[in-house]
Amino acid sequence: MSVLEQRYRAVLEVEAGSPVTEVAERYGVSRQSVHAWVRRYRDGGLAALADRTHRPDTCPHQTSDVVEALVCELRRQHPRWGPQRLAYELDQRGAGPVPSLATLYRILVRNMLITPGQRRRPRSSYVRWERDAPMELWQLDVMGGVFLSDGRELKLISGIDDHSRFIVIAHLVVRASGRAVCRAFAEAMRTFGVPEEVLTDNGKQFTGRFTKPRPTEVLFERICRENGITVRNTKPRSPTTTGKIERWHKTVRTEFLSVHGAFASLQAAQDALDAWVSSYNTVRPHQALDMATPASRFAGGSASAAATDADVPLRLPADLAAVPASSAPIGHPLKARQVDSEPMPAAGGLPATVAPGGGAPAAVEFDRLVPASGNMTACGRQIWLGRQRAGQQVTVWVSATTMHVFSGQELLKTHPVLLTEGDLAQLIGQGGRFGRPSPATALPPGPLPADAVVEIDRQVTGSGCVNVAGKLIGVGLPLAGKRATLRIDASLMQVIIDGTLVKTLPSPITGPQRRRLRGARLAGLAPAAPPDAVQVERVVSHTGSVKVAGCKLQIGSIHRGKVVTIVLEETQFRILYQGQELSAHPRVVVKEVKRLRASGNIDYGI
Repeated sequence: MSVLEQRYRAVLEVEAGSPVTEVAERYGVSRQSVHAWVRRYRDGGLAALADRTHRPDTCPHQTSDVVEALVCELRRQHPRWGPQRLAYELDQRGAGPVPSLATLYRILVRNMLITPGQRRRPRSSYVRWERDAPMELWQLDVMGGVFLSDGRELKLISGIDDHSRFIVIAHLVVRASGRAVCRAFAEAMRTFGVPEEVLTDNGKQFTGRFTKPRPTEVLFERICRENGITVRNTKPRSPTTTGKIERWHKTVRTEFLSVHGAFASLQAAQDALDAWVSSYNTVRPHQALDMATPASRFAGGSASAAATDADVPLRLPADLAAVPASSAPIGHPLKARQVDSEPMPAAGGLPATVAPGGGAPAAVEFDRLVPASGNMTACGRQIWLGRQRAGQQVTVWVSATTMHVFSGQELLKTHPVLLTEGDLAQLIGQGGRFGRPSPATALPPGPLPADAVVEIDRQVTGSGCVNVAGKLIGVGLPLAGKRATLRIDASLMQVIIDGTLVKTLPSPITGPQRRRLRGARLAGLAPAAPPDAVQVERVVSHTGSVKVAGCKLQIGSIHRGKVVTIVLEETQFRILYQGQELSAHPRVVVKEVKRLRASGNIDYGI
């Protein structure tokens, strides 16, 4: 029997005179249930014995449809707003009574505006710490991931006040060097005052305690020491210690970078960031501050700090003492001081290279002695010159983007650098001189022609490989440890040791990559064959090889069946096809050539 039938039978037994107690015991229910069935049957008949909902007729504290619709609309307009921010916005709009955070969460889940996940570790289990007042502690860090439209990545030097979450530093740079970090830090101290303590990770811009072979003091630590600032560093691999600035970096990525994407220039990126940081400090409510703005908690502390530090001057190195607006190239972040100096003549009577319209030099030269290790340092770069040059004097030529190292008039090395006009002016002030024109062998500005040939110098590793454009190219174990010159054109890479061609390989890089090779220089076209050079013809076999003068030359199976011309020179074989050079191979065996013409044109289906 169904539940309805059982209830009906129980009612009929009571109506027939059976005691309610016996009926309740027989059907396994309470006396109150039997009385309720009888009452419902008398009032509504058989249909009244069916199951009823227990939902109350009214619920005074239920969230109204108007408030729920407003919550859903706010969430759709701002997908990153959670229950706490939604409660704050409802209170600002006077949509009372404001539901609890749990109710708001259930509204979001019910309307499929949020995906419920696993419960996180409760906030009460975390040990949170915060300084009692502003300017007691600043947290500093460096973040990447800001890109320009041309593919370059910028670094964000950031600083946050621990008590108020006020952003004191938000400076974009191309390269987050120690000096760039110190310039941004110095500018913040000039604007807001000197903090009592700073907390950073163990980056080399902030600390030299892990420097090998012995710890040393870096520029950032020196500035803090001279201004009475206590420097605190996190334990290695402990990013939660600087959790406030790490959390701000997440906000930058989700609320700023995800909206703007790539920027046209550094200046455009800095302008957009400054506007967003201003809104973050003064308009955007902060959940960790009970929905107050960072500026409201920082204002009083910064004013008192400025009054306290009024009689204590800020001590900075001479080249960081003033940071006026820079005339650096577009895209470079560093603000450099102006150096007033008369142009100096270039070495050797060559015309000096100066910037258009005068001002800072476009190139600077200075002399250095090669140390005993053969590993020289200049402009923040290590330059390997070899121990055989130890004690020799070399000339370093630098521009905003390139460094050349000369021994007399011989070009030894070329490296990319990134300097500002202020950096070049500083080199002049440190005893440098205005540089000669750029060497003719340097890469010209703009894209390379398709037939351009470049040369680079690389050290062959112990496994017989060289590193070209981030790729390891095998050149042979017998060359391990040697210094090789790689001559690269559109299709070939030739390996030259001490002026002798030892190997030819297919070019591993594309044309645009040749322009960005570290230390690349123009090499000129391959020399033409001498008039009396012997030329023979051979048919490329199905394996991609030919044999001439006792040597087997591997050209590549892609050329199988072709009739190629082989130019026999004194030290090498050059393979030509229809006037275009396919490859060059060293000549290690000298034998008489008895056959000059190919035996026939074999077609392998190409």
